[in-house]
Amino acid sequence: MAKKSTTPKSSTAANPSASLETVTIHDQQLHRGQGGELHQIAEDGHDILTTAQGGPVSDDQNTLRVGARGPALMDDFHYREKMFHFDHERIPERVVHARGYGAHGFFETYESLAAYTRADIFQRAGEKTPVFVRFSTVAGNKGSADLARDVRGFAVKMYTQEGNWDLVGNNIPVFFIQDAIKFPDIIHAAKQEPDRAFPQAQTAHDNFWDFISLTPESMNMVMWIMSDRTIPRSFRFMEGFGVHTFRFVNAKDESTFVKFHWKPKLGLQSVAWNEAVKINGADPDFHRRDLWQSIQSGNFPEWELCVQLFDQEFADNFDFDILDPTKIIPEEILPVQPIGRLVLDRMPDNFFAETEQVAFMTQNVPPGIDFSNDPLLQGRNFSYLDTQLKRLGGPNFTHLPINAPKCPFHNFQQDGHMAMRNPVGRTNYQPNSRGEGPRESPTRGYRHFPSEEQGQKVRLRPESFADHYSQARQFFISQTPPEQRHIAMALTFELSKVENPVIRERMVSHLLNIDETLATTVAQKLGIQSMPKPADAAMPTRQDLEPSPALSIVERGPKRFEGRKLGILVTDGVDAKLLKGLVSAVIADKGVAELIAPKVGGVVASDGKLVKAHHMIDGGPSVLFDAVALLTSPEGVEDLIIEATARDFVADAFQHCKFIGYDASALPLLEKAGIAASLDEGTIALPGEEGLAGFVLELGKLRVWGREPSIKLGKASPPLEK
Repeated sequence: MAKKSTTPKSSTAANPSASLETVTIHDQQLHRGQGGELHQIAEDGHDILTTAQGGPVSDDQNTLRVGARGPALMDDFHYREKMFHFDHERIPERVVHARGYGAHGFFETYESLAAYTRADIFQRAGEKTPVFVRFSTVAGNKGSADLARDVRGFAVKMYTQEGNWDLVGNNIPVFFIQDAIKFPDIIHAAKQEPDRAFPQAQTAHDNFWDFISLTPESMNMVMWIMSDRTIPRSFRFMEGFGVHTFRFVNAKDESTFVKFHWKPKLGLQSVAWNEAVKINGADPDFHRRDLWQSIQSGNFPEWELCVQLFDQEFADNFDFDILDPTKIIPEEILPVQPIGRLVLDRMPDNFFAETEQVAFMTQNVPPGIDFSNDPLLQGRNFSYLDTQLKRLGGPNFTHLPINAPKCPFHNFQQDGHMAMRNPVGRTNYQPNSRGEGPRESPTRGYRHFPSEEQGQKVRLRPESFADHYSQARQFFISQTPPEQRHIAMALTFELSKVENPVIRERMVSHLLNIDETLATTVAQKLGIQSMPKPADAAMPTRQDLEPSPALSIVERGPKRFEGRKLGILVTDGVDAKLLKGLVSAVIADKGVAELIAPKVGGVVASDGKLVKAHHMIDGGPSVLFDAVALLTSPEGVEDLIIEATARDFVADAFQHCKFIGYDASALPLLEKAGIAASLDEGTIALPGEEGLAGFVLELGKLRVWGREPSIKLGKASPPLEK
């Protein structure tokens, strides 16, 4: 019989449900929920975490593996069940990376890499391989806006002659967690809170920062996501990374470790937060439209695939564990080598059939490319196949044209939901005595690298994964002063939305282990009265890691205006020669010029001809452009200065640190916008036709960062000073 007992009142504060009835059955304390269901109770009075079958869980932080650094094991039923359920939480929308946009293109190999890998795609110089690329946001739902602060997916499907290779990466080379078993937790925490379904497509809420502040391994990623990397100007201006350490394996079964990087030919570029907010309002499809327009106009986006190659000796002597997905190998220590180029030159014929139905899986690799024991990669290899099974309705998702290989393929897989291909003839098994059907090939078939593994079957995080702050500090000190300010601004904004002050203070305690000035700046802006102690650290933060300029967007900027847009605000009476000369100078520098006018029908220029506009002022704010020019007339400017949208056009461009070119007649508009007294090197009186090429060359700097400290943006904080 069950005996009633009373839960001690002291446990109620830690666990509100502990005030409910507790019963004892067979000397085991059980908690009776409001619906009458029974729950096992742990030593601290909380419910015991169990599997869906009711089995108590001993470790929810680490997958089961061979030794501390070995591969994951299939008999980890808790991980498999947890990930299985997580993969099936949404139908048909992706749980993560729901909002995506894709394009077709090709990958061209520069030189043979036969010395490192037997992958067919890398055997011949000039080899062109068809590809499909899908860019995405991680946290937002399918209907969210493009400029949410979020990690961007950068997934590439290469249709090689030996099967599909899916390089499924992000625009950030590290991740929040070290072990895949925590992936459902980080995504649950980042997504909208389940009781209210908001905030959507943002992490500025309690759940996310509660999880992060209790997960020190996330601190390097925190620096990346609070940087401008998570608000890119365009897909065309962001890097992509394979994140994990992979292996190249050559024809002699010799292994070389490899990390993959996609480098945009047009350089890196991001937006300011205040700018991102306004872009989302003006054009929530900003990134989609940009990719569509660039490809349709023949300005095909291009990236170089670069690799970091290293051997076991380098891995053994590197400062951090190369299996840790929260760490990078700085390019200054191990330079990247370009091995090919990616060009996107065709949009899908149908968005749903291709971009929505494309199925990426990290397990899709051709012979010559293999995996490391990175625990996050090991878990992804399991999870992605399971996800596609649910999203696309069954095991035959590879029959969809976007997922089907473009090389010959033969197997005995048959039937199942929506099968479009089945074996022909009588024999559908192997071996068979008829000599029919495909056979395995020991020489050409996929061979895993025969690494030696040993160790106990354990749930254990290796000690080599324990340094959570040193690379976070290295990332921060590698940023330019404007970028450091933006990180402080982003942290301040996000944490200001957190209702629980304990979480805010806990995050500041972690920041103290990264950079004291950063922590102090954030604490002051949040109004924290007394600084907390630094968070306990498994390993002290290293102070000897040198800055890595490769981690800075500003340092890796394009230094040219190619691929960017100049927005030209015009009125009736605009100087026809000056306008024509400016547009020609932009085009000559491989940029794009678009005209904004009081009416979308256009304006009548000084030569009496009608000039069509691309936007009317209300629909073409300056946030949509990389720089602006004001070409007016004395009569036309009188109408502009009474237009609030025209004043905002100029004021926003100024506060977002953009270059502003203007002719003499536009000075009254600068005055009405409140910036005439603040003109700087970025507000440029346009020269005659002769000097316009020099003006466009100056636009290649993209931003006038020296202007920013004197401007109070939406999330601004004082400049960080050491």
